[in-house]
Amino acid sequence: MPLFDSPSPPRRITVPDDARAAAALSRLVEEDRDVFTPDVDDRLLDVIARANDPRDAFELRDLWLGRVEYELGDDALRPELAELWRRSRPRRRVTPEEALTSRSTVRFVKELFNWFFRDDLYGELAGDRQLVLSSGSVDEEHWGLPAVLKDCVRFALDRDWYGYSDSRGRIPARQAVAAYENALMERDVYDERNVAITLGGTFTVSTLADFLLTGRSASAEPVLCGIPNYPPLVEAVARRNEVRMVPMPSAAGKVSLEPLIRALTPNTPMVLIQTAINPTGALVDEDELARLIHAAGPNTTVMLDECHEWLGPHRPRSAARAARNVVRVSSLSKNWSAPGMKVGWLLADREFIDEYYEHASTMFGGPPSFLYTVIEVLARMERWLVAGLDRPGAAEVAEFEPSYGIGADRLRAAYASYVQERLQRQDALATLRAAACHRLSHVAEVTVPAYSINAAVRFPGWDDSYRCFRDLLRETGVSTYPGILNFCFSGGVVRMTTARPWDDLVEAGDRLTNALLGAKAGRA
Repeated sequence: MPLFDSPSPPRRITVPDDARAAAALSRLVEEDRDVFTPDVDDRLLDVIARANDPRDAFELRDLWLGRVEYELGDDALRPELAELWRRSRPRRRVTPEEALTSRSTVRFVKELFNWFFRDDLYGELAGDRQLVLSSGSVDEEHWGLPAVLKDCVRFALDRDWYGYSDSRGRIPARQAVAAYENALMERDVYDERNVAITLGGTFTVSTLADFLLTGRSASAEPVLCGIPNYPPLVEAVARRNEVRMVPMPSAAGKVSLEPLIRALTPNTPMVLIQTAINPTGALVDEDELARLIHAAGPNTTVMLDECHEWLGPHRPRSAARAARNVVRVSSLSKNWSAPGMKVGWLLADREFIDEYYEHASTMFGGPPSFLYTVIEVLARMERWLVAGLDRPGAAEVAEFEPSYGIGADRLRAAYASYVQERLQRQDALATLRAAACHRLSHVAEVTVPAYSINAAVRFPGWDDSYRCFRDLLRETGVSTYPGILNFCFSGGVVRMTTARPWDDLVEAGDRLTNALLGAKAGRA
């Protein structure tokens, strides 16, 4: 059966009028001049100072949670942790630099991240969980994988395309990715030899840390990890090398890389940054990124996690991203709403990809081969969309192998379906993000995101993000994500994911507003 022989109908995506009305009132990202900085505050230093063994990440976790339980008073769930905090006392002086360079700080945040999901949100507190704004992912039932890409999965399975493959991925899929990424750059820089298909973002960063740092670097210098960041990524690096976390301030939708540039040394083995920050949605400046890449020594690998760089204005990416010392990581988890498919790609110098082939072959064999058709079709259609193509013709049909059996009419119908879903999805998610941020801004300080589906929010009255999560969940049934879990060490900032149905966002906003205004009236 030819590809797209019996196409599935596209998902119809709409946005309520009141969501559009709220979005129209939202503050522009350029107007948000407040500086967001994830610096270390006294609450983190106090926890480290009280630990019997500050190298014990589990003790640090329990002390942090114990303080939360102690402060919750009658609402505490774990009196043994509260008692642990009550018995503790300061034992040493700790500086912010010591906290940012400690192996145990990274592991402590990762263990707190594990506790949040395993023991609290989906554990003892599951009964309180009614409206989940803490997921960090798109609601797949409303804005999931486009129908055209689902057809590609069925096609590959019907063809029995799930056998062994090249550890870098099938050549047509890699060619399609290279062409798509070239369309996003200021000039063409890639071909298939610069591409390897991978098993999603988190796995890819972990296996790259293995490849780059295990038995390869004689440097005693730490890896520089820009924060905010995602705990599994930083922990994966910290297991292979010393790490120094570098707080990166952001304002007006842009994150500053100046602290990372200043921290570089000729012997820095690696730099890890997200090009769009989780949780603020701030984007790296291309000129600053080029300066960072050029300032890095020839033995310094600059690893770019680009998974959150979407749902914002299109801008050409600097050719500096294709420098020999840069490795770029992308996945389908965010932009295509498919975190469970565990598939993506990396881009790097050809020699790097050739060496990576052996590592991939040894460590995991290769990517899931039945997903190559998804990657190929996605990359080709995204490239056409970026180029402004309205109607595929003979040239576009010729991009696919004859074995697909694609005719011009079927390809046009499939592309029209794909474009419809992608544009409607982008419009809906951007509108919901703006509308939710506007509603929340009446009772909280919202960092206006330029990209992604998350917003960093500070509610008045909290100086601990985990305590804020616990209080809001108990009082409103709304689940937020503590900023400490993204290395936002200062204050009570929480992350809220706006890619949820509008009715859920309205209900959550109303509950939060009523609770906060009620608390304010009570204090008055």
